[in-house]
Amino acid sequence: MSLQMVTVSNNVALIQPGFSLMNFDGQVFFFGQKGWPKRSCPTGVFHFDVKHNHLKLKPAVFSKDSCYLPPLRYPATCIFRGSLESGKHEYIIHGGKTPNNELSDKIYVMSVVGKNNKKVTFRCTEKDLEGDVPEARYGHSIDMVYSQGRSMGVLFGGRSYIPAAQRTTEKWNSVADCLPHVFLVDFEFGCSTSYLLPELQDGLSFHVSIARNDAIYILGGHSLANNIRPANLYRIKVDLPLGSPAVSCTVLPGGISVSSAILTQTKSDEFVIVGGYQLENQKRLVCNTVSFEGDKIEIHEMETPDWTPDIKHSKIWFGSSMGNGTVFLGIPGDNKQATSEAFYFYMLKCAEDDANEDQKTLANSQTSTEDPGDSTPFEDSEEFCFSAEANSFDGDDAFDTYNEDDEEDESETGYWITCCPTCDVDVNTWVPFYSTELNKPAMIYCSHGDGHWVHAQCMDLAEHTLIHLSEGSNKYYCNEHVKIARALQTPKRAPPLKKPPLKSLHKKGPGKILTPAKKSFLRRLFD
Repeated sequence: MSLQMVTVSNNVALIQPGFSLMNFDGQVFFFGQKGWPKRSCPTGVFHFDVKHNHLKLKPAVFSKDSCYLPPLRYPATCIFRGSLESGKHEYIIHGGKTPNNELSDKIYVMSVVGKNNKKVTFRCTEKDLEGDVPEARYGHSIDMVYSQGRSMGVLFGGRSYIPAAQRTTEKWNSVADCLPHVFLVDFEFGCSTSYLLPELQDGLSFHVSIARNDAIYILGGHSLANNIRPANLYRIKVDLPLGSPAVSCTVLPGGISVSSAILTQTKSDEFVIVGGYQLENQKRLVCNTVSFEGDKIEIHEMETPDWTPDIKHSKIWFGSSMGNGTVFLGIPGDNKQATSEAFYFYMLKCAEDDANEDQKTLANSQTSTEDPGDSTPFEDSEEFCFSAEANSFDGDDAFDTYNEDDEEDESETGYWITCCPTCDVDVNTWVPFYSTELNKPAMIYCSHGDGHWVHAQCMDLAEHTLIHLSEGSNKYYCNEHVKIARALQTPKRAPPLKKPPLKSLHKKGPGKILTPAKKSFLRRLFD
């Protein structure tokens, strides 16, 4: 194993925890930036070009018949082939977090439709499902199994937000384990079926999953309900006859306690587990080999690379597999220096350069830090705005001109929305109004009905009021709904007004002297 530091020449701030890497015929592509794609790269997908330990991000191109693909963090991804012998493959993407920390329940299919020396053209399509549709989630896994000439997707685990009825402004980003259901997804017919297996009692997230022919192996993971990382090893076997599928689960010995680890394949029947956590604030610096012989699986510790002091002492690390036995790792930079980078990056090669990836065995893992996005609602909604101009990329890497239809989802959700009839926040002219803002308009949650987000600037909120509402659990209603909300409240019963006796009006004394004009007025009033 060899460890080399990697320098990033452009747009290093795009690489944040929760990203994914996809390998198409030896070319690696980056997906999952923290903010919405902007005009410099409407697709949000970049070619991960590494040469001589130097990384350059080059914007990728999508075909005109592609759907919009939001930059999802912590999604489940896997390779899909029509058959085990097929040379071409597609990537399945399910779930994940949007830049507004909303969870996606959609399934996207990415494929290559054009390729030349300068660029690769992708097609992205959205797959609709019927039946037992998995709820929106992140930190889960999706893998493909092949049995008797048929293929099926297997989805398991993950986290989801607590039900909407239990969510408040204070606890808006609270999450819970998804139920330990196993979903079989038929991508050909667009249907999904859920199975509840007695061996799977607890929900798991950020586990490692390995697909091998007709079985899925689940290792490690984290359970929020129990706050443990059980050293379990499950084998989920799927039989696909012409009739109904048969799904079974077996608990195997020899599991490991780890979450958020990175899995990479080194040989046709061998994998390496890198990174992860054994406790909430303790990284797992041990690497393991996972080898198969038939249906038998063995997990052993292996010689670890010479970790640098920065890697050893950092509290978090994250990354993803680049394929061919190579792992891309990131750790936080040194914040003590004013010019330090947000993250430092390394490439760990777990196999020889001439190692060939087996086409029959596919691997998948939920790589991340232990979900650093779960913080206070105000901080958790931070968005990274892509501010680089188009000419910051190489001129020979031409890509399609910006098409506003590519960002149609931002009209429905996001910071660049029309939050009310008088909203005047414009992506092209917006400037910060509050010291709490970084590179996005400050927002507050309106509790009316199903709730919606509005700009604090448009609601004319003072900064101290904005902070107070963000930290508290009290409900807030925007200008458009505050009158409706008040109408729903029962007004407090007011005591009757006491009328002074008439004779007091004629009482003379200090301050009670009646002028001739007042006397004339009173005579006319009571006559």
